[in-house]
Amino acid sequence: MEEIGDNLLARIAEAEREGWLGKIEGLKVSLAGSEDKLAQIDRQSQKATISLGMPTTRSGDLE
Repeated sequence: MEEIGDNLLARIAEAEREGWLGKIEGLKVSLAGSEDKLAQIDRQSQKATISLGMPTTRSGDLE
């Protein structure tokens, strides 16, 4: 996702140099979507982990 954001920034700069005004707006919308997705991924990775404990066997399973 970070690479996509970097690529979009480069394409926005190119569109600004070339004067492609309509293209700039579309790219900015795409960039905002990619930034939102990165923020969502960050939030997901910061959630607390849940300890499931160590598995145990029942005494009848050992035979």
